[in-house]
Amino acid sequence: MKDIQIDDSLGVPKYRQIINSIYTAISTGRLKLGDKIPSLNQICTEFDLSRDTVMVAFNELKAKGIINSIPGKGYYINSTEVNLDHKIFVLFDELNAFKEDLYTSFLNSLDARSSVDIYFHHFNYQVFKDLISESVGKYTSYVIMPATFDYTADIIGKLPKDKVYILDRKKDDLQDFPVVYQDFDRDVYDALIHSADLLQKYAKLVMIYPGGKEPEGRVAGFKRFCNEKGVQSEIIRTVANKEMKKGEAYFVPSDRNLVRLVKMASEKNLQLGTDVGIVSFNDTVLKEVVAGGITTISTDFQLMGQTLARMIQERSTDKIRNRSALIRRNSL
Repeated sequence: MKDIQIDDSLGVPKYRQIINSIYTAISTGRLKLGDKIPSLNQICTEFDLSRDTVMVAFNELKAKGIINSIPGKGYYINSTEVNLDHKIFVLFDELNAFKEDLYTSFLNSLDARSSVDIYFHHFNYQVFKDLISESVGKYTSYVIMPATFDYTADIIGKLPKDKVYILDRKKDDLQDFPVVYQDFDRDVYDALIHSADLLQKYAKLVMIYPGGKEPEGRVAGFKRFCNEKGVQSEIIRTVANKEMKKGEAYFVPSDRNLVRLVKMASEKNLQLGTDVGIVSFNDTVLKEVVAGGITTISTDFQLMGQTLARMIQERSTDKIRNRSALIRRNSL
């Protein structure tokens, strides 16, 4: 059994010697991607080891994605990247400009001994479920963005509890996991409080909330502010058939609706920031320049990526609310 070497005279645990033997065989080219390795029973018999000792080694190799098992056939080399400390599974809801900022910040904050595989569920529950199920045992850490899905504890519970990190939304059924999250209700409420000097010129505040993938907490924060301050307000699902009027300020999650509002203002010769106001959510570089600058309520996506990377590298179990702010520009 040339690929496994056990030396009783070494002060190194037997399970660690099995792991090191596989690493060495991969590094020297004796084991290649797809090659079968000796079975658990073969190693136990050859070196007079307990099944528990060999399983500890195999489980660590599986967790790092180095080997994978095929039921009824045995264990095979799944990856030859043996110099990595972290092999990370990332499951996002979708890719857009601000998620790209988050992901880039996350990658840049990891050290060179880390690799990342990123997947997207696109708000499809079956895809979400399948991707998680297929990833079990292949990674050292799992970053999950549950987005609008509730009651996912059974699915995520298939993963090793101490290796899971929840991102973006804090879910009641996932309280046992570390998380970096946005508090959408509080973020909107605080932003409106801090922009009261800008809002006082407007007679009415209008939130466009199409539902679906958009966080309900934003509506709650908007309502709370308007009720407490006695501000006239309206919540609509779409700007279609909406007549824009002077003295209104619009809060718009969708970038598609943001473009429509900018066009509507231009068609009516209404000056942004003077006649009407617009506030978008989730800041991007483009919003710095569109229509002279769009005011946004946004979490700090770069900070979110940095925090996530630190938590994984330190094996943190914290629950961290990510920083959010109103970014003032000419549209309000």
